[in-house]
Amino acid sequence: MAVKRHKAEEIVTKLRQVDVLNAQGKLITEAIRSIGVTEVTNYR
Repeated sequence: MAVKRHKAEEIVTKLRQVDVLNAQGKLITEAIRSIGVTEVTNYR
C-alpha cells in the first residue's frame, strides 16, 4: 500500500482550515477530524 504525501501547500491549507473552525467555536479535536486527519498526525 502506497503512502500518500501531501504537498506543503495542501498542509498549510488544512492547518488554516482547522484554525478557522477553531475560531468559530469548534473544539480542536472536532476541527481536526472534520478535515480528515487524526490527532496524532496533526501534532507531528
